[in-house]
Parts: sequence; structure tokens; C-alpha cells
Amino acid sequence: MQNQTISLLTSRRTVRSYQEKPIENEDKKLIQMATLRAPTAGNMALYSVLDIQDQKSKNQLALLCDNQDMIAKAPMVWVFLADYQKWVDYFKGENCEEKSKRPWVNPGWGDLHLGLQDAIIAAQSAVIAADALDIGSCYIGDILENGEKVQELLNLPEFTIPACMLIFGYKKDIKVTKLTARCPINSIFMKDTYHRQNLEEIRTSYGEQERQSRETKRLPYDNQGSLADYYYNRKYTSSFMKEMNRSVNYWFNRWLASC
Repeated sequence: MQNQTISLLTSRRTVRSYQEKPIENEDKKLIQMATLRAPTAGNMALYSVLDIQDQKSKNQLALLCDNQDMIAKAPMVWVFLADYQKWVDYFKGENCEEKSKRPWVNPGWGDLHLGLQDAIIAAQSAVIAADALDIGSCYIGDILENGEKVQELLNLPEFTIPACMLIFGYKKDIKVTKLTARCPINSIFMKDTYHRQNLEEIRTSYGEQERQSRETKRLPYDNQGSLADYYYNRKYTSSFMKEMNRSVNYWFNRWLASC
């Protein structure tokens, strides 16, 4: 019999449509507790989570995140932040600079990277805990777009950056479909050093995903294109990716302006 945790991890899938009922307080608390048990750099918890309960804010986030109405309809919306602001305030409040005789420095690239790691790891812990309670979830990467407007809406101080957004809701009783394909183990896990795959190896790695996409007629050029063609057009060179890159530049420059 397969381990229940492994079974949960290998059968989890993204859920974008939910029952129209709020998350029960006890379930929410369990997800919060599981989130807090996620690994964190030095146990500093370099992240915070905004629980978006105001419907107007949900509606606005739906608009700012590429007009995704499912955000406005989701029973629970969490924005995970890389958050060094609380430690900056803590260090200054405790007069750490004066007591240590070490000059003040603002958070840098490394601090930002660790904060983003903490936030994403915590988010995935929330996803798995929710799934164990039959609560579906969906990552919303588009929270990185429209940085100036998101910053104003969420009142984000200098040393905070959205890492991701998650929406949650109880799963509907719908027919279970097969899981989307993933790359083979040996195409992702590399021994000791990086192995740069040649074209045929890459095609093999993404072969099953391409087959599924062709089966559902999702590929460009009258379904004769490759998976590379699909993602080049739909993601890599898309208008929303252009905005995401611009906006992430805004977030990072804002964080590092005083370094």
C-alpha cells in the first residue's frame, strides 16, 4: 500500500473552480498551522501572508491579474510576500546597529532571494495541507504584474515583494480527469553537474506533454507545431510576460534602491 503522503503529492492537481461556500474556520486554521511549519531560512520566517477577505480587493486583484474572474469568486485568497520589512523594523527598534557597532545596511539581493524562497516554500506547504482537506488550490503568478497598482492596493512597504498568490476552495464533485504529464525523472534530476540536453533529448523530455497537447489540438500552426512553438507564442513572448518582466524589474529596483 502506497504511503498516504506520497499518494497525496503525486495525485495533486490544480483546481480553478470551487464550491460556493467559505472555508471553515477549523480547516483554515489547520492550513495556517501547516504553512507555519514550512522550512524557513534561520527560522526568521522571511515572509508574510495577506488573507484577502474584502470582496472589492478580490475584484481588483482579478482585474490586475489578467482579468481572471476565478480570483474574485474564490472562497479564500492568499498573497504570499517575501518580507524583510518586519526585520528591518525589528533591527532598528532594538537599536541593533548601535549595540553591535556594525554599520547599517539595507536588505540586498541575498536577503531578497531568501525571502522569496521562504514565501514559496510556505505556499507549497499550504497547497498540500489544503489538498489533504479536500480543498483545491491554484497558483496565480500574475500577482507579479501591475506592480505599482498591486503595491498601492495592498499597501506594501519598501522591503516586501509578492512571491505568489494562491486561491482556495472546496473541490466540486466532478469527474476526475487524468493528470497532466510531467518530464521523466532522468530529464530533470542530473548527477553532480549540469547536463545540457541536445534537441533530441529535450524533445524526449517533453514528448508526452506534446502528445497530450496535440491530442487536445492545442498546438499552433494547425496543430502541427511543437510544444516549443506553443510556449514561445503563448508564454515566452506574450504581452502578459512582457508586463510581468517589467513589473518584476519595478519590484526589485524598489527593494534595492537604497543598497
